[in-house]
Amino acid sequence: MVFSSLMFLLYFLPVFLFLYFAFAKYRNITLLVFSMIFYSFGEPVYVFLLFFSSSIDYVISKKLQITDEIFKRKLLLCISILLNIFLLGFFKYSDFLIGIINCILKTNLTSLDLPLPIGISFYTFQTMSYTIDVYRKNVKANKSYFNFLMYVSMFPQLIAGPIIRYIDVEKQLKSRIVSLENLDIGVKRFIIGLAKKVILADSMNLMYIDLIKANPSQLGYYFAYIAYGLHIYFDFSGYSDMAIGLGKMIGFQFLENFNYPYISKSISEVFRRWHISLGTWFREYVYIPLGGSKVGKMKMIRNLLCVWLITGLWHGANMNFVLWGLYFGILIILEKTIFKKIFVYVPRIIKHVYVGLTMIFSWVIFANTDISTINDTYYSMFGLNDISFVSREMVFTLKNYMMLLIISIICATPVIRKFFGKVPNILKNGIYIVLFLFCICVISDSNYSPFIYFRF
Repeated sequence: MVFSSLMFLLYFLPVFLFLYFAFAKYRNITLLVFSMIFYSFGEPVYVFLLFFSSSIDYVISKKLQITDEIFKRKLLLCISILLNIFLLGFFKYSDFLIGIINCILKTNLTSLDLPLPIGISFYTFQTMSYTIDVYRKNVKANKSYFNFLMYVSMFPQLIAGPIIRYIDVEKQLKSRIVSLENLDIGVKRFIIGLAKKVILADSMNLMYIDLIKANPSQLGYYFAYIAYGLHIYFDFSGYSDMAIGLGKMIGFQFLENFNYPYISKSISEVFRRWHISLGTWFREYVYIPLGGSKVGKMKMIRNLLCVWLITGLWHGANMNFVLWGLYFGILIILEKTIFKKIFVYVPRIIKHVYVGLTMIFSWVIFANTDISTINDTYYSMFGLNDISFVSREMVFTLKNYMMLLIISIICATPVIRKFFGKVPNILKNGIYIVLFLFCICVISDSNYSPFIYFRF
């Protein structure tokens, strides 16, 4: 089940909200039960994996809470981290590792072809952060397995984030403000996310596909990956908006996950604005423990490469994601070393062009799992292949999508938000209603379109 489906919008969510508000005493039970139903709707067998992963960290954290002996605490933490990494690695990276072994050793090991449990990358990081924070004594272990399981499995953010750290919602798990005002704010935020997904993200995906399928041209590839970049941004930020809106409806205050990354003036800034919860996780639990930027230039470079290598792998078990991570790792290292003093004198417009081009080139790596396709695309974009600069098919495709492309580019900036803030409330409410009804019409008339981050 996905948020942008009629099943969720017209049946699951209304029933859940009715019961959640009607039976105030049993809100945590209602949330847990509906979260289990939501997760098991597509993959019931993997509910047991979710239970197992949660149980590991719950039990170990309880022991960490009552143990002061340093060796035992470190041993318990290592067991938790290793078990979590093993589960994630087994289901997500087994075939990737088998492929590497076959390539290096010239063996013929059979791939396992295991289906990837939805959301495993997100809830594994959540439970790991909980155990680490208990080990650091930043939080106390939750005494209630029921409440801890509810935290891990909350359906608003279970499938594709944001990655909600226990430390950020600890108090809200016990007591939170559930009100009609928060419901109103949450519904409006949800509608914004829904519109991003079904109107903008899916349209940009179709534009990308049509441009790639059309008679390829040099300029056509640039427009294709502009469309792809907008697609992935609106798809993921739209999901985050819906998750944050759903959380608000039921009294939770989830942290923001996107902050207009495409208006950035450096790649470092992009990733302070893009998938903020993942960046925070890697900073708190990988980069800083390695020493961060306070250990000398060479070790800082090592730390950044480690973080970005893991970031690439987190996104997928394929070499293109490793290259994508290293691509940004190298760029950020350059920005923090060689480019640091130069950037002060670079005009703002040049910085925006730099960010725009580097993001376009990055999506080529991200979108294609085949390395030869990546190479061919780069050759075409730099005019090194025997293709035309502009093709008739590209012009035709751009004419069909131009208005949506312009709207998408504007919506990727704060312009709409600033303008909307000046609109009278009564008109705003009307816009939200029309937007929601339009989204329902689009969903009714379109094919199933899962969120792109489901596969990560």
